[in-house]
Amino acid sequence: MTLQTGAGNGIDRPNNNLLRRLNAGDFALLAPHLAPEKTEANELLYNPGDDVDIVHFPCGPSLASYLVPNEDGRDVETILVGREGAVGGIVSLGYLPAYTRIIVKFAGPFVRLPVGKLDAAKTTSISLRNVFARYADCMLAQMFQSTACNAIHSIEQRTAKWIISAMERADGDNIVPLTHEQLATLLGVGRSYASRVIQTFKAEGILETRRGSILVRDRAALQMRACLCNETVKNHFEEVLRGVYPTEGADTG
Repeated sequence: MTLQTGAGNGIDRPNNNLLRRLNAGDFALLAPHLAPEKTEANELLYNPGDDVDIVHFPCGPSLASYLVPNEDGRDVETILVGREGAVGGIVSLGYLPAYTRIIVKFAGPFVRLPVGKLDAAKTTSISLRNVFARYADCMLAQMFQSTACNAIHSIEQRTAKWIISAMERADGDNIVPLTHEQLATLLGVGRSYASRVIQTFKAEGILETRRGSILVRDRAALQMRACLCNETVKNHFEEVLRGVYPTEGADTG
């Protein structure tokens, strides 16, 4: 994997919108310490209790996911993170234990950065510290919204929301590499419940299922079935970190 050139930057940058949001001076502080990595679906980045010593930045259509283990043995997904952000060591001063499990949801390119290098750069640059503080605020907003969504919205609404959210981060592709089991984890329900919703959407001509993926046939109809939680999060991103959240037609490098 090679680092891709960000539009208008004049220097090589990964296809990660948070890194592309940095000014040239701030990116130069991090660039010598960024290393490309190729990941596989379901690859483990952190387990609860692990020392968080690396920040992972998803690039292009790659996705990471935060999962909270429960006493019944199930993991419940809380938020997805794509090229709009990063996972691990964003808020802390590094080397604190991970609270959740973090895995790769969609395989693909990432770049990694030692937490210590990020913290050292933050002490050097107020503007760099500000960008990551703003991103931390956006992550917190996602978590708040996810909690509210799980409490008040139906499985059908949440299914549509998660699929649309994944599509947006996967370069707008109508094929989303989600299995029924992965979708059930996103929803925090049993696989049979997730399969029942998928079958309903298939009967309505909204989507089709393929081996290991979902093909969206009618995005407008899927959007109509979704709650507004994803739009609320996108609006907050736009207010706090304009241009960072992936949108239709945006440059993806």
